[in-house]
Amino acid sequence: MTTMRLDDLRQYSDVLRTGNGEVVTVRFVEPRDAGALQNYFRSLTTRSRYNRFLGAASELPASLLEDFIHIGEADRFSVIATMLIDGRETIVGEARYAFDSDTAAIEFGLSIDDRRQGHGIGKALMKNLECRAASFGATRLFGDTLRSNDAMIALARKAGYAFTNTPGDWKLTRFQKPIHVEPQEIPCASWRLAAVSPSAMSSLAV
Repeated sequence: MTTMRLDDLRQYSDVLRTGNGEVVTVRFVEPRDAGALQNYFRSLTTRSRYNRFLGAASELPASLLEDFIHIGEADRFSVIATMLIDGRETIVGEARYAFDSDTAAIEFGLSIDDRRQGHGIGKALMKNLECRAASFGATRLFGDTLRSNDAMIALARKAGYAFTNTPGDWKLTRFQKPIHVEPQEIPCASWRLAAVSPSAMSSLAV
């Protein structure tokens, strides 16, 4: 189990720019974000929450919210995508990913604020997840989604993911993409640093 110290997390934030020119910051979730993150999920449409959690949910259960805000436990990580809206940092998307060292794969799921879909945020976030996967030495990135989730399927297809059946669940489809990136070629500077400097990652462990 890897536990990451919150005072070290900010150096692994990334500032992205969407195709529309909007600036989006992707950073690890912190305990102080619990209320804002819960409000974000509550603000999603019923359909978006259903797609994200593969079932009905009006909000994050307390136990799952605790999992979201505790970074690194069991090699699971949560990030939020934020924008400055009316001068305030506002969550416009989120992702949760887990690294499996046995298979060298990262599994992830994400959501984007319904009011911000179509702005390129999802595409930028998925590209950032590729950077994070490469820094772990992952060779594959994948996720599962409902076959009825047209938005996620279209996003993954545009990002170059291939599709296959999800083992054991006919309602889902799996999208996956190989990662062929050397540490020095990782496009996100903060994660390139982490990949080429093992001590940088080990310094996050307690």
